[in-house]
Amino acid sequence: MLILSRKRGESIMIGDDVEVRVVDIGDGKVRLGVTGPASVPVHQRERLDPALEERDSHVACQPEPLPVTST
Repeated sequence: MLILSRKRGESIMIGDDVEVRVVDIGDGKVRLGVTGPASVPVHQRERLDPALEERDSHVACQPEPLPVTST
């Protein structure tokens, strides 16, 4: 994990295409702006994790199909 200190208006680049900028700081929150190509999805981790856990639990509950054999 890379840990950086940034001030309001400063940014970091991820690769050549994705910029993460500190938009505002206050009340125990940091607002970030993300700019990049539409082909790169951006998700909030705390919203993504429960969805992935739910998806994985459904997948784990699905029975596997039995192989079809001809006699």
